Amino acid sequence: MVSNIITASQIVIAVLLVISILIQAKGVGLGATFGGEGSFYRSKRGVEKLLVYLTVTFAFLFFAISIVGVLVSR
Repeated sequence: MVSNIITASQIVIAVLLVISILIQAKGVGLGATFGGEGSFYRSKRGVEKLLVYLTVTFAFLFFAISIVGVLVSR
């Protein structure tokens, strides 16, 4: 019962983590390779900053739930 909940939560968090990573990488593309924007440093603001924080949070939650899952399965 508990392992099913842990597995389901891992799947949900993994999907959210992948989505947050893909949304961040959407604006980067190959444009910077061929001289497009990206050759200068700019700080992250607003939604970009929120996406970074969400990505880190999802990664931490996935890691923590994975450790709990290993400990529960013993």
